[in-house]
Amino acid sequence: MKTFDLVGTPRTEYGKKAAKALRKEELVPCNLYGLGKNVTFTVKKEDVRKLIYTPDTLVVNLTIGKDTCKAVVKELQFHPINENVLHIDFLEVNEKKPVTVAIPVSLTGHAAGVKAGGKLSLEMRKLKVNGIYTNIPERVVIDVTELGLGKKLAVSDVQVENCKLMNPQDACVAQVKATRASATAEETEAAE
Repeated sequence: MKTFDLVGTPRTEYGKKAAKALRKEELVPCNLYGLGKNVTFTVKKEDVRKLIYTPDTLVVNLTIGKDTCKAVVKELQFHPINENVLHIDFLEVNEKKPVTVAIPVSLTGHAAGVKAGGKLSLEMRKLKVNGIYTNIPERVVIDVTELGLGKKLAVSDVQVENCKLMNPQDACVAQVKATRASATAEETEAAE
């Protein structure tokens, strides 16, 4: 997984009023959970932009005051109207304890069903993966070359090395849907 360096400042004041004052100063309130300790801190809004607006899952080299650790983003909260970042929760990671993170799905290949006139549809953009953070890939790459018209690829068909998928096993990841053009082609083949 790719890494991202982030520097935070410990918080001393808590509550709704304090968080609102921090946001006016272009700071984002954050929490760090894990390994028996919870730490509250703030980061600059412009420092987290590249962390938040990326399709990749990143390991954060987090420096809070004099302490450093590795973490992943657990949860993001956005303002419902202006979509500003309101709060970030981080989860500390190490080589001993597995974590669950959502990683993006990438499709490769030209599906057989698309060649027959169907339309490839990615139903799940991210999959939840549980494992040691060093074993978690940046993205799940799925080859759809053999996927035929009207067929689907379930979570149970996807394998991630050294990790366990946490999504329901029967959930659809990708499928080739029949289109009007494919239905017309099948009718003309049947008529001949």
